[in-house]
Amino acid sequence: MSDDTHDLVEAIHPGIVLHNKFMKPNGLSINRLARDLDVPPNRIHAIIHGERSVTADTALRLAAYFDIAAESWLGLQIDYDLRVARHRHGDKILHRVRRLEI
Repeated sequence: MSDDTHDLVEAIHPGIVLHNKFMKPNGLSINRLARDLDVPPNRIHAIIHGERSVTADTALRLAAYFDIAAESWLGLQIDYDLRVARHRHGDKILHRVRRLEI
C-alpha cells in the first residue's frame, strides 16, 4: 500500500470521533449537544457528517464540555486535514516546490 493510500485510509474526520466516541455513548443528540455548547445545531450536524472542520472555537467548547483538551480536538482535525491534503496534492506539491539549497 502506498503512503498516500495509507494516509487516506487512516484519515478519520474528528466529527466521526465526536459522534461515535462521545455523543452515542452518552446518548447525546445533535440538538442537546448544540444547546449545551451554545452553538447552532447545524454546526454539530455538519461536523459529525464531515462537512465542517472543528475550529478553535468549537474545540474550546468541546474541551469544556467533555473535559478533554482543546488541543486534542484540533490535533484530530489537523491530522485529518494533512492526510487528505497529502492524498490529494502531495505528489504535485513535491514535484512543484523547489527545496531550499544552502
